[in-house]
Amino acid sequence: MSDTKPVGLGKGLTNYGDRDFSIYLRRSFASSMGYSREMLEKKIVGIAYTPSGFNNCHRHFPELLEAVKRGVLASGALPLEFPTISLGEVFQSPTSLKFRNLMSIDTEEMIRAQPMDAVVLMGGCDKTVPAQLMGAASADLPAIQLVGGPMMTSRYGEERLGACTDCRRYWASYRAGNISTEEINDLEGRLATTAGTCAVMGTASTMACIAEALGMSLPGTAAIPAVHADRLRAAEASGVAAVRLIENPIKPSQIITRDAVENALRVLLALGGSTNAIIHLTAVAGRLGIKIPLTWLNQLSDDTPVLVNLKPVGNHYMEDFFFAGGMGAVLRELKPKLNLDVMTVTGDTLGARLAAEESLPVDRSVIASADKPQDAVGGLVALFGSLAPQGAILKRSAADQTLFEKEGRAVVFSSLEDLAARIDDPGLDITEDDFMVLQNAGPKSQSGMPEAGYLPIPKKLSRRGVTDMVRISDARMSGTAFGTIVLHVTPEAAVAGPLALVRTGDRIKLSVKDRRIDLLVDEAQLTARRAALGQLLDNPATLRGYNKLYAEEVLQADEGCDFGFLQPVDNN
Repeated sequence: MSDTKPVGLGKGLTNYGDRDFSIYLRRSFASSMGYSREMLEKKIVGIAYTPSGFNNCHRHFPELLEAVKRGVLASGALPLEFPTISLGEVFQSPTSLKFRNLMSIDTEEMIRAQPMDAVVLMGGCDKTVPAQLMGAASADLPAIQLVGGPMMTSRYGEERLGACTDCRRYWASYRAGNISTEEINDLEGRLATTAGTCAVMGTASTMACIAEALGMSLPGTAAIPAVHADRLRAAEASGVAAVRLIENPIKPSQIITRDAVENALRVLLALGGSTNAIIHLTAVAGRLGIKIPLTWLNQLSDDTPVLVNLKPVGNHYMEDFFFAGGMGAVLRELKPKLNLDVMTVTGDTLGARLAAEESLPVDRSVIASADKPQDAVGGLVALFGSLAPQGAILKRSAADQTLFEKEGRAVVFSSLEDLAARIDDPGLDITEDDFMVLQNAGPKSQSGMPEAGYLPIPKKLSRRGVTDMVRISDARMSGTAFGTIVLHVTPEAAVAGPLALVRTGDRIKLSVKDRRIDLLVDEAQLTARRAALGQLLDNPATLRGYNKLYAEEVLQADEGCDFGFLQPVDNN
């Protein structure tokens, strides 16, 4: 009997108690799809394929798939696509984050269950890329991430438009009464006009850049617009690279190391990227046993400058970032702070990549140099204190610095339903100096941690010209959003964290300088409030299916909102 390791269709055979019969039967059924015996002898590149009628970001994936297949076939292997869950950000209820872990399970198990020697992960929309990286990290088969790329911008009169920062800006203007219903309806059809992910440095583009920074996607591919011919060439090259990964295997566990995660955190900070990326990167790294304490984020943030002038932090769009030099330019500016010996899917180290790119041009209006940055410190900061013992996140690069050192009166909304019912009540007792507080919007709440942290400014204030105020919640916010918004307060209200104890009229103190967010209520009063709390969570015994699994297993934000049972098992 041969000791040769099985490859291609010979991998992971269905067990009928007779291995020869198993491969005979598998080839018989594969032949019904029109493959020749010669093709069925080849090694296989699986392609995790995620188009969906409920995912506008992925509508160009059929064409992208053909380019991947072309690269695989040209390199002598057999490409076989397989479908998994696809998560369209605005199409899932209560929120797409709730289904990220389900998609990761789908991805992991289909990689493991089906015969393939390497896999190309085709994702793009916000939660699809982290789900695929999580699944691939757990399966630990040679893998390469291919993202769909960002939309191109549109126009409204003389102004460029791009989803979804401009969506939020115009909606705020509409709520303030500054534009008409006719104008907002016209704008609705102009904000997202091509295939691809949001045109700004939102969550999708941030995660695309993080995938490249980790070394899990090909150099220079994170920012290519979805409709650009280079996106198809990147897909073809990813197919070629996947075949190389079969011949010279490099597993995700060899790429996603602690040093690579540190590089990715540096990139996130330099981009002024999405707050969601902290949750996602924590979940991806956690699949390989790498912890990301929020204190680590702060250490890196203090000496990592913001380099990228993109919305929602700056003025430009993802297509500008691509033409300005993209991720390569950012990485070269960060080079003295990066771990250069980390491995990438190309088989080269990050240092080798950057050495080969030294002479490439950069548009400094979009990507600043490290000695003349957009901001001297990183775009994100973690806060701790009596209101957030396990941490909270503030995107300081998208916030109003005049609000960073402030004490205010809490105006509390107990749920999303309460927020919707009262936010525009003319009788709402609120001023611009108050702190808006939303409870019960964290991962274990019924809402599943939606992007609701971008609390709308009450109409009575927005119509007086108020555009920002301190907002605090256990929710997330879109990477396309902006404002002085404290997010991911942990522990969340639904598990009786301190956030659940806040009452309207309480005083809260925010100090970005001291990295603190504190509830200024004496401990005796908090103890009494805690004793009076009723049932906060659904009884899992009353749930079924995925809702039950999610309620029982989802972790807090500081652990990436992954499921506990998906963490690596220590067999030592």
